[in-house]
Formats: sequence, structure tokens, C-alpha cells
Amino acid sequence: MRILCVGDVVGNIGCEFLRKRLPAFKKENNIDLTIVNGENSSDGNGILPKTADFLFSIGADVITLGNHSFHRKEIYPYLEEKQNIIRPLNFPKTTPGKGYCTVDMGYTTVAVVNMMGQEFIDTRLDNPYFIMDDLLKTIDAKIIILDFHAETTSEKRAMGLYLDGRVSAVFGTHTHVLTADSEVLPNGTGYITDVGMTGPIHSVLGIKPEIIINRFKTKLPERFEYGTGECKMDCAVFDIDNKTGKCNSVFGCEIR
Repeated sequence: MRILCVGDVVGNIGCEFLRKRLPAFKKENNIDLTIVNGENSSDGNGILPKTADFLFSIGADVITLGNHSFHRKEIYPYLEEKQNIIRPLNFPKTTPGKGYCTVDMGYTTVAVVNMMGQEFIDTRLDNPYFIMDDLLKTIDAKIIILDFHAETTSEKRAMGLYLDGRVSAVFGTHTHVLTADSEVLPNGTGYITDVGMTGPIHSVLGIKPEIIINRFKTKLPERFEYGTGECKMDCAVFDIDNKTGKCNSVFGCEIR
């Protein structure tokens, strides 16, 4: 089966671009399952129920989140009610929602897991290595996909190698830059350090360049505004063997 993983969708501008590009891309590439990181998809950061509904309506089968999961309180009940939107599993158990979901494809079951790193992002979270070890002892699915939402490339790479042969694919999110290191690891796990961003090209991670440049120059806070103009959809496609759960191939791409 072919699984599409879409990089962090940024604001309404990213959502609208995804609406224009996603259906055709899925059809052209024979995509069976689509995973979209939506933690930045509502204007002002985080995600709202109406934004999640929109992403599902245009072709997302599973929505993953990250460090902005709980920035909008309106999403809390939605995370409890909806099956296929997940926040990082290593948040405390008392937080709303769940950290993984399973999707019944008829011919196989796919488990999608969301996990967050600790380096330079949030050291208060439970250790993702131990959490994944525990989960893999109990999870009942041939195909397992992990969205590892982390800041550093080394932490993402280490997790990919740690899980090599135990999950079908590991893709990184959070840094909004599509990396050129997609590969099938030695024991059959598909891997890419970051699947990038869906949003305005002329921006700094989706935000107007002048705002971020001034922050670096002056060290003073500024109100964020999204970039405008031409957009892109960054993503990766994993080709997974239904019987073995191993990855046959993976490629990252940018759609404009």
C-alpha cells in the first residue's frame, strides 16, 4: 500500500493550498492512506475543530499534531471524540486525546502513532524510546507509521534507527524543512528526517520573513503574520508491503 505523509500545514493559506493539490496528488500516485500534520493549521497556531473537519473533508485520513496540540482549548473535546486525530503519545495520560489510532483498510490494519521529541522542545514529556517500546508490545497491526515531532535531526535519526525493523515507517515533522534523506533503513523501515511544510514559499517556516528577521536582530517579540504568495505542499510517500509491513521504497517531494 502507498501511504502519503504531508508536512505541517500552516494556517488557512496552507489549508487552502492543500485543498487544491491533495486530491489530484493522491489520485496520480495511487495513495491508499493520507496522514497530515495539522498542529499549525488554524490561524494563530494550534488546531480548531472546524480546521480538523476541513482537513478530513479534503482527504486526510489521519491528523497528527505536536507541541501546539493544546494551544486552542476548543479542540480538547474533539480530541476525545474523534478517532483519527492524535496528539503525541508521550504527553501525560491526563491530557485530552490519544497518541495513536488504528485504521482498518479491509485487507490490513494500519496503526499511526504520534510522538514528540525532548531536545530543545519539551523535556517534561515522557521518554519517547520507552513509550514506543511499551506500545510495540501491545499494538496489533502489521503496518505501523510514526510521526516523530522533534526539533533536532539527530534525535529523529536516532529514533528511526532505533525502530528499524520494528515499524514500517518513521517520518519527522516540526522543523518545516523537507529533507533530502529519504531511504529504506537496513531492516526495512522507511525513513525521512522531516517531511517539511505546506504553506507559503516566501516565508520563514510560514511566517513573513521581515517579522522573523526583526526578531533575530532586535530580540524583541513581534506578532506573527503568515507569508503570502505562492505556496507548496511538502510530503513523503511510503510504499509498504501489506504482508510483511516492510517498506519497499520512499520518496520525498515538493508540490507547487
